[in-house]
Amino acid sequence: MNIQEIIIKKRDKKELSKEEIEFFVQGYTKGTITDYQAAALIMAIYINGMNEQEIVDLTMAMANSGDRIDLSKLETAIVDKHSTGGVGDKITLIVSPLLASLGVPIAKMSGKGLGYTGGTIDKLQSIPGYRVEIEEEEFIQNIQKIGISLISQTKSIAPADKKIYALRDAISCTDHIALIASSIMSKKIASGADKIVLDVTVGSGAFMKEKESAEKLANIMIQIGKLAGKETVCILTNMNQPLGYAVGNSLEVIEAVQCLKGDLPNDVKEVVLEIGSYMLKLAGKGNNINENKEKLKKAIEDGSGFEKLKELVKNQGGDISYLEDMNKFKKAEYILPVISEKTGIVTKLDAEKIGTISCKLGAGREKKEDKIDESVRNCFK
Repeated sequence: MNIQEIIIKKRDKKELSKEEIEFFVQGYTKGTITDYQAAALIMAIYINGMNEQEIVDLTMAMANSGDRIDLSKLETAIVDKHSTGGVGDKITLIVSPLLASLGVPIAKMSGKGLGYTGGTIDKLQSIPGYRVEIEEEEFIQNIQKIGISLISQTKSIAPADKKIYALRDAISCTDHIALIASSIMSKKIASGADKIVLDVTVGSGAFMKEKESAEKLANIMIQIGKLAGKETVCILTNMNQPLGYAVGNSLEVIEAVQCLKGDLPNDVKEVVLEIGSYMLKLAGKGNNINENKEKLKKAIEDGSGFEKLKELVKNQGGDISYLEDMNKFKKAEYILPVISEKTGIVTKLDAEKIGTISCKLGAGREKKEDKIDESVRNCFK
């Protein structure tokens, strides 16, 4: 067995065996398969697709490419949340501290931006001092201490996905059901969560442009979750327009803080309450979705969600003065207002175009090694 034969097989639209998929994943992880060989296979998968068995085999191979976190020390069911990506999606920064303030342990590994969609880790890194890379022992200790920890995927957790994720971003192979499902679920399986709520975004600013594709992705991830013994719920959310008013890493942190202080745009509020209420349900904190939404609203109104965010940031080395005085965040060197030349009402903003512009300005990556400019921002008022 060799990588050339596997590339040819997928190039010619043939099904890959479990052994061939494991050979690729293990070889790319160890470095015996090169970036250009992996890129060829990923492109062949992107063009010709995978069936459900291939997707499950790819997911499990990536989940087993490194260590798996054991969260049994926490002695409670861990509920995780993940979004399939969007423009202006700062939901994790809002819903995670809210849930933690309501007694739901949050042990979350998040990703960096992919294509024109933003990443939670890039947003957190715009807070000076915040450490996204910590060891598993400290990760668990943080949750035991304050009930929450948000970190990047560690080097030992699904390392194959980490390499393939960055490669997909660089070769424009992001929006494919097989690659999205295997990437998300391999991380969730390896990171130790017992139950998962997935925010499957649909529309211009999402990888799934049509509802039918989003439903297919959701069903595949639910099936993978069942096979892995993880109770999985998928919620479809609208991403035809940017979520909220802010796009850009530091600006989205600022908007998340404003939301936790009670100033939520209607679209952000709807997603936060929907995702959060299902997380509360899976965590055993209430079966009534409407009552759960009221609990979340109260955690916003009484400020406990914002206090938990500050506690999280401080505990992981971040400077909470930036959350208390948001004028401290670095501002873009050039700020250019776009003023309408005629009266009227803006009825639509193309989320993908906004995300692409932000990416090209430096808020995202065009090459694997590109560095993020946290000051790049778009704001809509």
